[in-house]
Amino acid sequence: MHLLAIGTRKGLWLATSEDRVAWELDGPHHPMTEVYAVAVDPRRPRLIVGTSSSHFGPTVVTSDDLGASWQEPDRAPVAFPAEASLERVWQLALTPDPEVVYAGTQPSALFRSEDGGRTYSLVEGLWEHPHRPEWDAGFGGQAVHTILPHPDDPRRLTVAMSTGGVYRTSDGGGSWQPGNTGVKAYFLPDPYPEFGQCVHKVARHPAVPDRLFLQNHHGVYRSGDGGETWTSIADGLPSDFGFAMVVHPHRPEVVYNFPLVADGDRFPPGGRCAVYRSVDAGESWEELRTGLPDGFWTGVMRDAMCTDTATPAGVYFGSRSGEVYASADEGDSWQQVAAHLPDVVCVRAAEV
Repeated sequence: MHLLAIGTRKGLWLATSEDRVAWELDGPHHPMTEVYAVAVDPRRPRLIVGTSSSHFGPTVVTSDDLGASWQEPDRAPVAFPAEASLERVWQLALTPDPEVVYAGTQPSALFRSEDGGRTYSLVEGLWEHPHRPEWDAGFGGQAVHTILPHPDDPRRLTVAMSTGGVYRTSDGGGSWQPGNTGVKAYFLPDPYPEFGQCVHKVARHPAVPDRLFLQNHHGVYRSGDGGETWTSIADGLPSDFGFAMVVHPHRPEVVYNFPLVADGDRFPPGGRCAVYRSVDAGESWEELRTGLPDGFWTGVMRDAMCTDTATPAGVYFGSRSGEVYASADEGDSWQQVAAHLPDVVCVRAAEV
């Protein structure tokens, strides 16, 4: 069965399908909570969901029966030291070890779970980094929104935040080094600083772990050395601004992007809903629009686009106007899965 988890500003919806053509939508789960982060672990299977209530605050809940029931520990699963408080969980990342799960938060911090995503402890090395007092808040807040565990070495990990940039560890989180060389921060006096970039998303394929793709606040980049240096791959895109960056599940050289008009507008150029695909690691791009609408005056956020692991691969995205689109043929054609949902901020797909 194919499962699509759709996190919105007012709850979680779960869509299921046997053929990725007909979808059955169930929800809302956790109504009137913001759901910015979802992880689907098909090995159990388990859903891990970051929710935020205006009344009860933020937390992480889990389900081992695909949403039929939900569990939350008696004590807050993610908690800061006394000098800070959790505002939101922005990212939940699985690792090759099913018991180890990472959470990225606002304010910018990393937490680690060793019980399958039920409870978490602060990764103090990043929290105590000397750069932290200078990390700033973008329009969406100051948050770790990208977590990339290394597929072969559990001591290596890459994170990205707005604003602050990319940071890497090779000793399990004890020490962290910025990895932003070549990424432009046009809004700073030094446009190529050591850190301070407003990174929107970073993605990679586990088969080529040292090749990363980055969507910046202005700029689309590729790294071939694990994030130490970056090269622009924005040529061929109608805009170098956007939030989403997704890598094909089986073909490491295939990457997907959703360009938006920069800054104040933040909708597709001309209102043309279009996904862009590169089949050569960003050297060239092609527009994918079959089945997608015109008059699309909305945006696609950093975690509102994903792929599944089927063959051929499925590609999915949700919009801030509550529409969700799916492609069962790697982006060549699209169909609408849902409409009139609340603001979609997170989409995750899995085979369970």
